[in-house]
Amino acid sequence: MPQRVASEPITIRTAKVAEIDALAGAMDRSRNYIVNQAIEQYLESNTWQMERIRDGIAAAHDGKVKPAGEVFAEIAAKHGWSR
Repeated sequence: MPQRVASEPITIRTAKVAEIDALAGAMDRSRNYIVNQAIEQYLESNTWQMERIRDGIAAAHDGKVKPAGEVFAEIAAKHGWSR
């Protein structure tokens, strides 16, 4: 059985509450659902970003780096862009 974590109140600016309520109404969901979905997506996105940053730092420490021009050229070629 999962351990219950104590909760603590948070503050959201009034203008944001109105936006949350409008979205909740449009989606036929509760304010709580919208806020929890937003927090979950934010945490997932930032966790992914921090992992990529740590990987990049480790690669740099290991000397696994490319010159910026080479990286940009690869990106341009992948997307069919001319540089």
